[in-house]
Amino acid sequence: MIDLTTEYLGLKLANPLVPSASPLSKNLDSALKLEDAGASALVMYSLFEEKIEAEQQQMERFFYSQALGHGEADSFHPVPDTIKTYQEQYLENLQRLKSCLSIPVIASLNGVSLGGWIEYGVALQQAGADALELNIYHLAANIQESSETVENRYLDILRELRSRVSLPLTLKISPQFSSPIHFAQRLQATGADGIALFNRFYQPDIDLETLQVTPKLELSTPAEALLRIRWTALMYGRVKLSLAVTGGFHHCSDVIKALLAGADVVHLCSVLLEHGPGRLTEILNELEEWLFAHEYESIRQLKGSVSQQHAINPSEYERANYVQVLDSYSHGSGVLW
Repeated sequence: MIDLTTEYLGLKLANPLVPSASPLSKNLDSALKLEDAGASALVMYSLFEEKIEAEQQQMERFFYSQALGHGEADSFHPVPDTIKTYQEQYLENLQRLKSCLSIPVIASLNGVSLGGWIEYGVALQQAGADALELNIYHLAANIQESSETVENRYLDILRELRSRVSLPLTLKISPQFSSPIHFAQRLQATGADGIALFNRFYQPDIDLETLQVTPKLELSTPAEALLRIRWTALMYGRVKLSLAVTGGFHHCSDVIKALLAGADVVHLCSVLLEHGPGRLTEILNELEEWLFAHEYESIRQLKGSVSQQHAINPSEYERANYVQVLDSYSHGSGVLW
């Protein structure tokens, strides 16, 4: 019997496959299907501070300020006693998932202000989350903002939240930091328990007819997994953080490579949105079959064995053979250069 267990954020998981934040966790039925399919834990969809603020402003406008200048309208739009805010709905959903699932539930928080990160982080802990993923979506577009300032933004949030909550904390970071390993070490020293590599910043598009900037959501592709695998291999053994990979993991082969590089868990999202929870079962079965065929007894035996520290040729993860790789491309027959 192959031991598929792994440890992530101090939690012992049955296997390394963890659905990441997505609409699938908004519905108890789909969450139960993910658990039945073999998910070892579940990351909830994100709680957004911006949505909480927008709702509060709307409530203020339509309910609490309705009588300003119009006394006769004081009772025209009475505040409903049964109305549930976006935040209350999220916390109730978290409690529902915790009461109905046997696997750990990791809450995801996307804040804006330092006060918001603390307030809502504390609320998520009180609601029963097993861990907290900090989804810090910050685009460094301010020309006055240095790379050190960007890093300190993350560290300040982590430091303040660490002083207020005892939950395991993991940060979902982007690949745009100039020195990811050094930054990971700083996060570790500030109190992080793990990191997820990497956040996907959705890219706006330009409508050529209206010339307006429009939002565009693209699901991940398997090609994105290689960036995550590479940096996991570089970080493994250099930091004591739990390592998760997220973005582009659609096939069992990608999952195996991530584990060989040193990942503790592999987050699945787009592949589940496209193919449903049953695809998780397929990947898990394929993983077990591969381990058996290659005579591995456990995930622990596999993990990190092809990281930079343990690879046959460690320099391959850096610049080695850069020119050879470029020269290895061959154009199609009949193409003139």
